[in-house]
Amino acid sequence: MVLTPPQFKGRNREVSSDEAIRDTEEGAAMLDKPHDKKPVATVANPTHKMPREIAPGVFWIGDCLAQRHKGKSYHGYNAAFLVAGETASCLVETGHPKDFPVIEQHLNELLARGVAPLKYLFVTHQETPHCGGLGRVLKTFPDALLYGDVSDYHLAFPQYEHRMRSMNEGDEIDLGGRSLMAVEPVIRDLRTTWWGFDTKERVLFPGDGFAYSHYHEDGHCGLVAEEAVSLDLPDVSSTFADLALFWTKFADMNVYCDRLDHLIDRLNVKVIAPTHGLPITDVKTTVPKVQEGLKAAALMPESGTNEKMSAPAA
Repeated sequence: MVLTPPQFKGRNREVSSDEAIRDTEEGAAMLDKPHDKKPVATVANPTHKMPREIAPGVFWIGDCLAQRHKGKSYHGYNAAFLVAGETASCLVETGHPKDFPVIEQHLNELLARGVAPLKYLFVTHQETPHCGGLGRVLKTFPDALLYGDVSDYHLAFPQYEHRMRSMNEGDEIDLGGRSLMAVEPVIRDLRTTWWGFDTKERVLFPGDGFAYSHYHEDGHCGLVAEEAVSLDLPDVSSTFADLALFWTKFADMNVYCDRLDHLIDRLNVKVIAPTHGLPITDVKTTVPKVQEGLKAAALMPESGTNEKMSAPAA
């Protein structure tokens, strides 16, 4: 079912202080949920390699967030992607609040090149690194409509409620010559997650799925996964899952990885564009490395609390 406006009824883990988020007009009701372990974060320098076209008409935009964890320095993306059709473009994710100036610059650059006007937003779920720029994007692009699971966004932005459109699995946003489809979120952070899929170039937008950091010192910023030859994908994938996807410790990740393989095969996915990882352009070679990290994280001992249980009295 293709949905156009008249048919609608209407880790390393990235961190920032709650105070900084509250200071943004869009962040008041969308604070990132707390985690027991938070690496100390510093803002990375903007990369000069972006925006980057990772498939015809699909542009990678945004910036890195640098973090330290266990004595190591990691970079992680809070990326957004612009999918440009013949008559309209759709912004997938709106980025972290700190990145809005960079995302706006990248959008303006692409629009100046002649891509179709930005008419739609698709956000995978209600978490700051994904929807943190939502208020500013809606304000900057007053004709744009928000698509996805729009639960609770009206509470943060009541002035934009009339521009919010709910989607179900299989619904599509028509961009002209291509569409963005809501698909099953196999690996998700929140219940309200949807993954996106570009039907023309077979690009999957999995939000927190395929989440991993990269090495700034090795020049990985702005590279796709296959170009970052020194990146230990199983290690950085397991680290992110350990810190940010805690539920994986209580699930059989073999089942999830099998389901992921099924989705990739069914959709004939050619490129994967994660919010928190480098884009994947060789699905057959790279996906098993990320899955190896997910499975390894599930076997790591629980370390989310400093409290130790005392031995029972004799």
